[in-house]
Amino acid sequence: MTEKRVETAADLAKSMTELYTAALSQPAKAWSQSLAASQEMFRSLTGTATIEPEKGDKRFRDPVWTSNPGYRALMQSYLAWSNSVTGWVDSLDASPRDKMRAKLVAGLVTDALAPTNAVLTNPAAMKVTLEQGGKNLVTGLQHFIADMTKNGGLPSMVDKSKFTVGENLAVSPGKVVYAEDHLELIQYAAQTEEVWSRPIFIVPPQINKFYIWDLAPGRSIVEHLVSQGHQVFLVSWRNPGEAQADWDLASYVEALDRATEVACEISGSPDLNLVGACSGGIAAALLLALWGARGVERAGSLALFVAILDTAGAKETSLGLFANFETLELARMFSRSKGVLEGKDLERAFAWLRPNDLIWAYWVNNYLMGNEPSAFDILYWNADTTNLPAALHADLLGLIETGGVTAGSGPSIGGQALKLADITCDVYLMGGETDHITPWDGCYLTRAGLGGNSTFVLSQSGHIQSLINPPGNPKARYLTHDGAHATPEEFLAGAETHTGSWWPHWLAWLDAHGGERVAAPKAVGSRRRQPLGDAPGAYVGAAA
Repeated sequence: MTEKRVETAADLAKSMTELYTAALSQPAKAWSQSLAASQEMFRSLTGTATIEPEKGDKRFRDPVWTSNPGYRALMQSYLAWSNSVTGWVDSLDASPRDKMRAKLVAGLVTDALAPTNAVLTNPAAMKVTLEQGGKNLVTGLQHFIADMTKNGGLPSMVDKSKFTVGENLAVSPGKVVYAEDHLELIQYAAQTEEVWSRPIFIVPPQINKFYIWDLAPGRSIVEHLVSQGHQVFLVSWRNPGEAQADWDLASYVEALDRATEVACEISGSPDLNLVGACSGGIAAALLLALWGARGVERAGSLALFVAILDTAGAKETSLGLFANFETLELARMFSRSKGVLEGKDLERAFAWLRPNDLIWAYWVNNYLMGNEPSAFDILYWNADTTNLPAALHADLLGLIETGGVTAGSGPSIGGQALKLADITCDVYLMGGETDHITPWDGCYLTRAGLGGNSTFVLSQSGHIQSLINPPGNPKARYLTHDGAHATPEEFLAGAETHTGSWWPHWLAWLDAHGGERVAAPKAVGSRRRQPLGDAPGAYVGAAA
């Protein structure tokens, strides 16, 4: 990969220093915001305030917050103060990047001081405490001590005792047919008499374990694909340790190149339908760009889910997590390893980007209410973390700094410059309407740089829930636009809304790119590639 400048935690400190200097030189703006907040607080005390929580703010859903005058005044006073802090940062004469970082820090403070986070000022917690005579607080203290000692200081999101990989998660029948340092390659057993001749090759994110694609039965993408007659190969990344510190993005792409050769050899197909999500989508796209530059014809199609490839044309509001990616540098301060960012530190860094949903909601549930964490497969997967090699971490940060995989500023592998225009096969793109990590309008921008035709679909959910969207959910919906459109706004203006999961829409697209219907293989692997073991393989449970 090319050399790139990487931001460090010092950049965050520098931004805060510059904001502090700007604030001291502009005291009138602080006074103005304070006056406005005081007036709004006075109106809340007199019952004339109209301020309400933003749409999607779940902290104040309890009806007591609106029915009880005292709690309503407390909520409105807090919101007035919180909004004034954000407004004050916005009003300062500083760079957009510095303001964004300052908002990140200010948000951590205001979210932590929300009245919902304390027993006496949380009506639901007070009600439970009175009903149980404080038993909930005793249980909550036990949860708190357990989390401090066993969960890295974060409130537990899930009851881990309810899940075991290979028993009730990642149970689709298959075999490991290839393994190397970076990855194991799993081939899943056919479930139909005939299959499509062109197989599907799935690239999961490098910073999570692969079985998000093979969750519990009925919610497994792999299960759904093989039930519809598709041959499926899936990568399981190794959890890297200090010895793998030099694994960069190029090494991951080259490993994928070797694994796709194996998949083609076993299936007898000259090409593949590649699928990638999030950072796995970045690696998949780079692989196809590399093939395009080298003249390798191995791509039948590409599907990219919740992946941002063009950061040069994106607004900061379209970058989500990536606009705050320097927070991953803060994870270094938590890590005791050299050469890798530990999975728990990455989980902590991600959680503090959405503290209300990923920290304080569980603080209230586990500690104030005394409830047990839920048993939810996605949350278990999210907590089953992996490490990030230092070199890969630097390359991902560098992509953001230099504009992503765009013409003229993209990365290089083996001296070969890569650009999206070299991806000439058909591409299926999916974004999540409420995705905070890779906002959908940032995902949409990939279309402009591609060298072939593309189809964009907008799912109604967030980063992971939009991906795990099996048919049968009556609340599910997705948007498509078959006409001409060049911007997210144009897509929305002419989009058609469909009820249900987007999976059938994708399956129809895959069928059109599946090749011919042929007899299903009687066994996985081949004479040369004998199975090495049963799925889910050894890497998924191996420690670094």
